[in-house]
Amino acid sequence: IQRSSIAAVILRMKSLGLAEIVDFPFIDPPSPRAVADGYQLLSELGALDAAGALTAVGRELARFPTDPRLARILVAARESGCLAEAMVLCAALSVQDPRERPFDRAEAADRAHAEFADPRSDFLSLLALWRFHADALARRESRRKHTEAMQARFLSPRRLREWMDVHAQLAATVGELGWRVNETPATPEVLHRALLAGFIGQVGFRPDEGEGYVGARGIRFVPHPSSALRKAQPRWVFAAELVETTRLYARTLARTDPETVERVAGDRVRREHFDPHWDVERGTAVVWERVTLYGLTLVVRRAVQYGRIDPAGAHRLFVREALAAGAWRPSGRPPAFLAHNERLLREVEALEHKARRRDVLVDPEIIAEFYAKRVPLEVHGVAAFERWRREAEAREPRLLFMDREDLMRHAAERVTVDRYPDRIEMAGERLALGYRFEPGHPLDGVTVRVPLPAINRIDPGQLDWLVPGLVREKVAACFKALPKALRRALVPVPDHVTRFLEWADSRPGGRGAFGTSLADYVRREAGTAPEEGGWCSRTLPAHLQMNYRIVDAAGEELACGRDLPALRERLTEAAQLAVSAADEGFERGGITRWDFGDLPATLAVGRGGRRFEACPGLEDQGDSVALRLFDTPAAAQRATRAAVVRLLRLAHREPVRMLEKRVRDQKEALLALRSVGGAEDWVEDLVGLIVDRAGIGDDELPRTAGAWEAQCARLRTRLPAVAEAALRSFATIGAAYLRVAPRLAQPPAAVARPAADARAQLGRLVYKGFMSTTPWDQLAHLPRYLKAIELRLDKYPGNPERDHRHAEAIGAFWRRLEARLTAREADGIDAGLRALRWQVEELRVSLFAQELRTPAPVSIKRLEKAWESLAA
Repeated sequence: IQRSSIAAVILRMKSLGLAEIVDFPFIDPPSPRAVADGYQLLSELGALDAAGALTAVGRELARFPTDPRLARILVAARESGCLAEAMVLCAALSVQDPRERPFDRAEAADRAHAEFADPRSDFLSLLALWRFHADALARRESRRKHTEAMQARFLSPRRLREWMDVHAQLAATVGELGWRVNETPATPEVLHRALLAGFIGQVGFRPDEGEGYVGARGIRFVPHPSSALRKAQPRWVFAAELVETTRLYARTLARTDPETVERVAGDRVRREHFDPHWDVERGTAVVWERVTLYGLTLVVRRAVQYGRIDPAGAHRLFVREALAAGAWRPSGRPPAFLAHNERLLREVEALEHKARRRDVLVDPEIIAEFYAKRVPLEVHGVAAFERWRREAEAREPRLLFMDREDLMRHAAERVTVDRYPDRIEMAGERLALGYRFEPGHPLDGVTVRVPLPAINRIDPGQLDWLVPGLVREKVAACFKALPKALRRALVPVPDHVTRFLEWADSRPGGRGAFGTSLADYVRREAGTAPEEGGWCSRTLPAHLQMNYRIVDAAGEELACGRDLPALRERLTEAAQLAVSAADEGFERGGITRWDFGDLPATLAVGRGGRRFEACPGLEDQGDSVALRLFDTPAAAQRATRAAVVRLLRLAHREPVRMLEKRVRDQKEALLALRSVGGAEDWVEDLVGLIVDRAGIGDDELPRTAGAWEAQCARLRTRLPAVAEAALRSFATIGAAYLRVAPRLAQPPAAVARPAADARAQLGRLVYKGFMSTTPWDQLAHLPRYLKAIELRLDKYPGNPERDHRHAEAIGAFWRRLEARLTAREADGIDAGLRALRWQVEELRVSLFAQELRTPAPVSIKRLEKAWESLAA
């Protein structure tokens, strides 16, 4: 009793109704460990339940006079239809292995036994040996010859007979039980499943690292050298016997897989579940499952339906993830309740982004609770939900429809369309506005969606006002960014924000550009201000600066950023190409006369299903002109004026040739201005000026053939007088330039400071092409401005402090004016701003050379007043 497996003893005692083995009065009782191992084996085989009582399987096992493992194999074989093969193998495992391997003839024995080896399983090798022996018995002529044939293959005749005797006993027992023995051979897979039922505790897994196999309860074993699977080393095996000598060896092995082990083990496996989640593809809540058998992991992670394990948890997950969080996306048209609720959700989320606050939308758990109260607990997947919904909505159609109050913590009364508009009208476009409340994100704040053709027509000065709901915060941030000395004049800040907005709205022409209006207000209240509000844009948080998203005709983003000038620099050419690409047969080149009919002010064109207004115009191509579409009126106006001048020159070739000769005859002026431009540069400049002034002047550009003919007639009438005046001015300016330029090139150290300022002034007055770009009325004043520079240099040594004071005042005003001139250059500089530019020159005359006199009184105060009256 101490040497045998106690499992068979426990099984027989329980089947006979005897006392528990620990209470039985053995003369030499087995050790507690042997008893525990016996109970453990019977539990593995399913012979005992959790309470230690005999199961139906256990009662069947007790009827066999064999090891319980082998009896369990026979029971499983009966159920799976492989009883014939199982009896052979159980008999083989009950006796000593008939294969002999003498030490001195080991290699010969291995070669002989290889005839029966099957790489799939050592059990199949035993079956092959059984069939060989049976065939030999059927053919034998005498007992002696049969014995010699077996010994020739290193097989023991005595053990073969024992094998056959045990098989006969098992067959008799099976016959007594009335079990049906299969007549057709069973497949290896079916047979191995039956064998695994008896050896379920002797499964092994070969890890990627280390030698041998990891088995149940942490044991490690290696295949016995006699096994046919020793070289193949499959990932999963089970063994009929574990023998410990120098190492723990596994004998009689077969391949298996974790799926088969799990199926055979049944409820003996341990299932752990973790990380329940919503599976979009399955349309149900799932949970990861880990399956182990006696500590050996069969399945690392497998998705199983959560509803079978925890219906309440699966229901919570369904309403929270699929319905409340929107993870369910039905194919085709979504149900009405889902579309309605998602639209409400987007509206409330949009309110949060607009108001820049996170306390408008309710907590997701509140939304989940809304659904949880209406959807039954047994519904935790899309299929079940759809079945239930069809019936429920037939009774109550709006059962799952939310109201705005269900999604909002408060009413958010101040978040209105007026304060946070969705679109803004500008440049003939309705520009969409997007809002995002996500500090640090590139789209944080307000983003205006600008079609590429409109990029040069939008007004950044107006867009800098953002939207009414954010402008107060922006103004306050700008005031707080002022230097401390200026901030003192603007406290309390909220009051000054209100006063600024009221003052800006009351200005002539409206608010104007944000930066200009802001600087003007600060200057009005504090006496001075940083340049054009530039201090503000450098310190503002991103959400208080307009973000520009430039899109093509298909709505695809081309560029995005808060620096509009940089975006324009990158995309101006692309914008013009986009307008040209939308041409519907308007553009053509090689035009040398007005033969194209009327020139409309605007033209509706389309591309990619989108229509927009382009600005038709003419473009100078040197020896001809072309009809073109422009993206802005200012660009069309500039190009068309230059092209009309070219057409006038082409239409009056002989007078133009004579003009060119007269310009070349201005030897003294050309020589005086040679450092600014070459002779041919001045020929082109003056001829263009004269033709422009004589043919166009202050008249509107021609847009019809009749207007063109009238213009040609005016040119012929005006040309002599205009040419005479222009050449005279050119000669006078050249002489004045010759007097002042050398004094500024290398001035004495005593006048270096005013000379540097005067050099910059001279560069703005006389430059290559200045004759055609300077307003006609101002050309007559240029000699006086140059003379004023000479007088300033003469007077400077007598009162340098006075010069410095005047220069600072003029410089501060000029920098503001220059910034606005630059900003307005692309859209066209209006007459008031242009007049103010020349008033600065008159101010220099008034302050530095009073004796030259000015056409009208001028002073810093008068310029500031004119500045205030200008609409930015």
